[in-house]
Amino acid sequence: MYRFRHYLLLLGVMTLLPSTALAAKERSVEAPGPQGVLAGTFLDAGAKKPVVLLIPGSGATDRNGNSLTSIKPATLRLLAEGLAEHGISSVRIDKRGMFGSARAIPDANNVTIHDYVMDVQSWINTIQHQTGVSCVWVAGHSEGALVALASASSVKPLCGLILLSAQGRPPGEVLRSQLHAAPGAQVILPQIDGALNDLEAGKTVDPQTLHPGLRTLFRPAVQHYLIDEMHYDPAKLAAAYQGPMLLVQGGRDAQISPVADFAPLKAAAPKADALYLPDANHMLKDVQGTDKADFMKAYTDSTVPLDPKLVPHIAEFVLNH
Repeated sequence: MYRFRHYLLLLGVMTLLPSTALAAKERSVEAPGPQGVLAGTFLDAGAKKPVVLLIPGSGATDRNGNSLTSIKPATLRLLAEGLAEHGISSVRIDKRGMFGSARAIPDANNVTIHDYVMDVQSWINTIQHQTGVSCVWVAGHSEGALVALASASSVKPLCGLILLSAQGRPPGEVLRSQLHAAPGAQVILPQIDGALNDLEAGKTVDPQTLHPGLRTLFRPAVQHYLIDEMHYDPAKLAAAYQGPMLLVQGGRDAQISPVADFAPLKAAAPKADALYLPDANHMLKDVQGTDKADFMKAYTDSTVPLDPKLVPHIAEFVLNH
């Protein structure tokens, strides 16, 4: 289930903290799923502490923010551990049909954004039952931020939203810009645009009519998910939500644009808190210069730390509310 952002990255190119206290407070947790349990990791910062639910990004990305490929930045695990040091608990989760949540549904591709929203509600119910908190913060990274936004109108009780490297345009527009920028894409632009236009119109595409480099991206197994996802407009969802919201964007993000995505979200939610990290990439780790090896290390090496401003700012935002 490698959806577009991981696929494009490949085209273009758990270690715990020393503290044993963190390990002692970390445990597995389960929530009810549609056909089997949803699985996650609860990092407990103590009784009556705020709890943040962490939603991973697109494709086969696990609760720690790692994929089945070489992409293993552990962004969500590092964030959870950092928040625990500030007295904030977290639950990071595997999506239905994947990894520890494989029993929830037999086909991880047979999902919609609404399905993921239902799972967010199940997790909130479980967290409330186990901790007694009055509400739960929902944080999503990349595509997970779209799930968080889609959840805002219905899940309860919600403390607020934390949107990390979030798309600000409908997914079809984001994918179109990513594909147009991919190496060698100019020669197949009509096929790219034609396929995306059909999906946006709710029509499936025959991948065998496409260039071989596009067939995995537009394979039949994921087309219905893409069709569903393309109906969502993140900026409109952000404008409709009136609760606390934090927007986080890296200036070196090669997948989500600080101009085309971050700016529309800020305009749609002018009261939201916003954190711009000029040196951070999509995984919210700092990269310097233009060295490809340095860029890739931030994606593949979990020991590369998060931007130093990220965790303190999120912690301050949560604790102030």
